[in-house]
Amino acid sequence: MAEATRIDSHQHFWRLERGDYGWLTKELAPLYRDFAPDDLRPYLKSAGVRQTVVVQAAPTLAETRYLLQLAEETDFIVGVVGWVDMEKPDVAIDLEALAEQPYLLGIRPMLQDLPDPTWMLRAQLQPVYDKLVELGLRFDALVKPQHLQHLYKLLRRHPHLVVIIDHGAKPDIAGGAFQPWADDIAAIAADTGAFCKLSGLLTEAGAPFTYDKVEPYMRHLLHCFGAERLLWGSDWPVLELAADYDTWNSFTDRFLRDLSAEERQLILGNNAANCYGL
Repeated sequence: MAEATRIDSHQHFWRLERGDYGWLTKELAPLYRDFAPDDLRPYLKSAGVRQTVVVQAAPTLAETRYLLQLAEETDFIVGVVGWVDMEKPDVAIDLEALAEQPYLLGIRPMLQDLPDPTWMLRAQLQPVYDKLVELGLRFDALVKPQHLQHLYKLLRRHPHLVVIIDHGAKPDIAGGAFQPWADDIAAIAADTGAFCKLSGLLTEAGAPFTYDKVEPYMRHLLHCFGAERLLWGSDWPVLELAADYDTWNSFTDRFLRDLSAEERQLILGNNAANCYGL
């Protein structure tokens, strides 16, 4: 991959009339409208981002198919992280059908929204993880700090499953909580091959957010995963709850400025290409 390629490893699109975004209500006013590729394009140009990975925002196969269609039609989308019902008896059929689509990179169950933090460890799901490995698909882990010890067990059970932790596991930056998040994320980084996304942190920081408020969490993720397993992402348009694309981009540039050019390129593009197999 050319050195200049910069990839946003985590962004979303949605169209309200589709009706399957249960979490998206009028109370989330900045987000309660359609977001399409042409809305994102100017931000990508400003930030020098050439490619993106679009990630599911609704727990339906229909939305995954919608995103795959957008990928077919949009020059900058290079892949889709979709959704399947992992508890469905014939989920393997759904996975095999989706895997035939060239843009499908992996799946993401919405673990943060499930009432049982141990759900990911249920015995009936173990064959699904094996099927993902068989098909060469990845697993995005949308988790919070209370899930990390369970995620650790999952990763140890399935060492060949490529797992990308979304948004640094959403530490409670607004509340100033560093532990046990810090130790749990460090254990995962040390003992497994998981990747982690440097994304979604501004929306966890509360208002007003500052660079100094977020930087210790960014620093810990870099220390744990190194430049080799950290992927930059915007989490746009959810990012709009806290800031705009350019603000998060400037935060990231400031944070990475003391790294080597090679390390910056790993975080800003190459790691996404490598772990997603772009």
